[in-house]
Amino acid sequence: MFSLTRYSLTLSILIAFVFNPLKGAIASDTIILKYSLLRQSIPVEDLTIFCETGETSSDLSHFLRLANQPSEKVKNTLCRQIPVNGVMLSKILNNPFGGVVLDVFSEVVTTPSEKASRESLRGAVITSALKDNNISIMEVAQNYPTTELHINGDRLMEIYSQLEGILGSIPLPK
Repeated sequence: MFSLTRYSLTLSILIAFVFNPLKGAIASDTIILKYSLLRQSIPVEDLTIFCETGETSSDLSHFLRLANQPSEKVKNTLCRQIPVNGVMLSKILNNPFGGVVLDVFSEVVTTPSEKASRESLRGAVITSALKDNNISIMEVAQNYPTTELHINGDRLMEIYSQLEGILGSIPLPK
């Protein structure tokens, strides 16, 4: 018997593992951070270093000063790893409730046209989660299949705790 859920899960896993080696070719290389009226283009490489070491590039430092945001708060929000069961998350995101979660998340992570494709967002989230059963905003941005990605800092701060609660309620693998 054909199971749409099983098919969707298998397809998501296949996409995550087959296309992940090509990540550099199809992933974002620039993130536009938006906060209030401010916008700053930051290379993904700079944000990756920021997540790993806490070291800020001159562009990121300038943006954080103008936005009056402490670097530790931003680092915690962008880089914090939330434990999640990647397989279970894939199942959830491939049903109607998952569409609601993706719609909320797409208010934070958008493309240059200000629209987020559910399929692209779903793929980036699942790829991030399946890698190590953890997920972060930064990992999703790194796995999003456009060269430029926008992160809405105002909206991110509003829904981050909601997102963490949703993902934290998914049982972890044993």
